[in-house]
Amino acid sequence: MDASKTYLIVGLGLLGGKYAQTLSGKGFTVTGIDCNPDTIRYALEKAYISAGATEQFEDLVRQADVIIFGLYPTALLDWVRQYGQWIQPGTLVTDVCGVKRGVVGPVQEMLPQGVEFIASHPMAGRETSGITHSAEVDFAPANFIITPTARNTQAAIDWCRDLAHTLGFARITTLTVAEHDRMIGYVSQLCHAIAVSLMCASDNADLACYTGDSFRDLTRIARINDKMWAELFLWNKDNLIGEIDMFSTALGELRQKLVADDRKGLEEMFRLSTQRRKAFDKK
Repeated sequence: MDASKTYLIVGLGLLGGKYAQTLSGKGFTVTGIDCNPDTIRYALEKAYISAGATEQFEDLVRQADVIIFGLYPTALLDWVRQYGQWIQPGTLVTDVCGVKRGVVGPVQEMLPQGVEFIASHPMAGRETSGITHSAEVDFAPANFIITPTARNTQAAIDWCRDLAHTLGFARITTLTVAEHDRMIGYVSQLCHAIAVSLMCASDNADLACYTGDSFRDLTRIARINDKMWAELFLWNKDNLIGEIDMFSTALGELRQKLVADDRKGLEEMFRLSTQRRKAFDKK
């Protein structure tokens, strides 16, 4: 990571704001673009960025050595389509998108000659949103996934790994675009779908008066960014529908054991879940 280069963050939300905070705190020159003037003001006041704009930002784009997109998939495609021609050859570009199919290929196609897009996904989101909550994000225990394609150079992949280390990620993985979206459908999107369904299954307003930690832990992520997650679900709906079907089958098996008073079968499921959770905790 070259501290003499200028890093432009496009979209200073929860993760974009955290990138800006972390990089500027480590001595990097960081600039920002966001559609919300209050967000730009906040980032400047906190010294997350040295310059920022909501419009007339062509100079910021042309001066950037690295561009990091903190945008939803649709907004990312629209932005590159409208302003991508301003990005200079030699610029490295990455993102934070939670889905990759339908994003990576089109962005790589649209960017000017000599601009390399190496996609990545910091799995460090929270149930909150916006730059005012970005300081709450902790990259240290989170996973960082790089999703290169045949268009990417080894130098760009290595740079993206260095970026993840600089941001504080200890666990960095490389997956294909398709592998990423299959995995995300299970470990992230299905979990959010279950949490949302639990909260929508009952309209009991007094749940907080008598619930235990299990319900609180399971539904923490049900406090959800509706616009972002609706988009992510729909962009990856084939994978998510498959995962919901698989989960429904497992839940149906548990239900059948209850119907049959199958204590032995229940205990076997509990032992299997405990065994798999122990293996998970060792990672």
